[in-house]
Amino acid sequence: MPYKETYPSALLTEAVEAISSLPGVGRRSALRLALHLLKQPAENVHHFTGAIDALRDNVCYCKRCRMISDDEICSICSDKTRDQRTICVVESVRDVMSIEATGQYHGVYHVLGGIISPIAGVGPSDLTIKELTERIQALEEPQSAEVILALSGDVEGETTAFYVYRQIENSGVRVSTLARGLGFGDDLEYADSLTLGRSITNRQVFKP
Repeated sequence: MPYKETYPSALLTEAVEAISSLPGVGRRSALRLALHLLKQPAENVHHFTGAIDALRDNVCYCKRCRMISDDEICSICSDKTRDQRTICVVESVRDVMSIEATGQYHGVYHVLGGIISPIAGVGPSDLTIKELTERIQALEEPQSAEVILALSGDVEGETTAFYVYRQIENSGVRVSTLARGLGFGDDLEYADSLTLGRSITNRQVFKP
C-alpha cells in the first residue's frame, strides 16, 4: 500500500490539495509553498489570493482577437499605431507574448485557442477559425491585407495552418508563414526572441 503523507491540520491539507492541483506542482512542493505562505504577513497572503481572485473573475478575452484583456478590446487591437491590416494567427496567448517580446512585429493578432488535434478531440469548430474568417470578410480592400500563419511546425500545427488557409484562400488576403528559422515541431513559446524575430521579419508566402 503506497505511503500517503498526513498533515496535522485539515486546513493545511486543503491548501496542499489546492496548490498541488496546479500543473507541475507535486504534493511536496505544494506543502513547501503552503508552509511558506503561513510564515508571511497576513496582508501579503491576502494580496496574493486577491490577485488570483481578480485574475479569474475580471480578466476577459478581447472580442476582436481573443487575447486576454482587462477590457472588451485589448490594448494591442486598440493601439492606433499598430498595423490593423496585418493579422498574425497564433495558437495561444503565450504565443502572442513570445512574439511581442521580439519587438519585431507591429500588426495585430488572432488567437485560435488551440490547434486541430483529432487525438485530443479538438476539431475546427473548437477553435476561433470562424471568427477569423468573419474578421477577414469585414476588411475593406482585403487584397492589401496580410494574414500570417504563425503556428508550430509539427504535424498538428501544419494541419491547422492548411485548414485555416483553405478557409481564407479566396478572400483576397495575402497569406504568409514564418520563415523556417524554427525547427520542425518547435513551439513559438520556447523559441528565443532573436530566432523568432527573424522568422517573422523574413516570413514567406504560405504554400499549401
